[in-house]
Amino acid sequence: MSSETNLEQHIPETARARVQSIRLKEGVATLVVDASGLSRDQAGLLEGDLRGALMNLPEVSEIRVAMTADRVQRRIIAVGSGKGGVGKSTLTANLAVALARAGHKVGVVDADIYGPSQPVLLNVEGSKPKAREKQLIAVDTEYDVKLLSMGQLIEPGKAIAWRGPMTGGALTQMMEADWGDTELLLVDLPPGTGDIQLTMLQKFKPTMAVVVSTPQDLALIDATRALDLFRQAGVPVAGIVENMAGYVCPHCGEVSDPFGSGGAEAAAKALGEEFLGRVPLTMELRVASDTGQPPAANDGPQGQAFAGIARKVAARLAAISG
Repeated sequence: MSSETNLEQHIPETARARVQSIRLKEGVATLVVDASGLSRDQAGLLEGDLRGALMNLPEVSEIRVAMTADRVQRRIIAVGSGKGGVGKSTLTANLAVALARAGHKVGVVDADIYGPSQPVLLNVEGSKPKAREKQLIAVDTEYDVKLLSMGQLIEPGKAIAWRGPMTGGALTQMMEADWGDTELLLVDLPPGTGDIQLTMLQKFKPTMAVVVSTPQDLALIDATRALDLFRQAGVPVAGIVENMAGYVCPHCGEVSDPFGSGGAEAAAKALGEEFLGRVPLTMELRVASDTGQPPAANDGPQGQAFAGIARKVAARLAAISG
């Protein structure tokens, strides 16, 4: 029996399948281990198991573990709007949940540094991210969506009074965090076309963008500016979502249009972009958002609306990536 075979027999069966090679020379055990698909935490536990299995063997004086992995092809979807108050964060959270339900490995970066709301929307208020070697580790949510947000890093209710370079640094820290096996990273951008947007476009170059607007003319004017920014940066736009597309009365079910009707769809057609769908304004959506229960997590009418948008986004993403 060779020395390497003897070492292999001491490795737990659950870890043995990941050991690509093992070598023992002059007391030094060198293992090459496949860590593909493992998060940083999981890879660390695997290495600990291997070291623990071999460290007390008399023929081993030193253990070296080399982790290899197929790099995750992480694609970035920027979700933007030209102005605030159009429900962009709600759309981002529900789109992320709908994509996760469709089988994608999804994370959300809450890049709205001054007004972070994703911890509430995804029900992880009070869950602070851990860090390893100065790298943040994304927080898991109950909806199979990972999250990092300034709302997890500061005291509740505390104002953030930062200039542009500091916000860019915060965005970079979240984007370059440990996202494990996340494949799709949705970035909830702040309203407008300022420093955060420029940092995102220049440093991280999204794979694709989604633009959110209400049907009213003022929102559409600003949404067009956001669309133009993505075009100037060479970022393909998946299309436009019309949010708050009609108000459904919780008592009689009658639908009214306080923000107009069909404006985003008409704008998408005029601009040569795809119309991804509309989401009506309902009391159920407002309550669900405030309580961290995204409607996209179920198959109700609101959930179906977000699922339809997610299917179009995924199809557009496949066409761009393919």
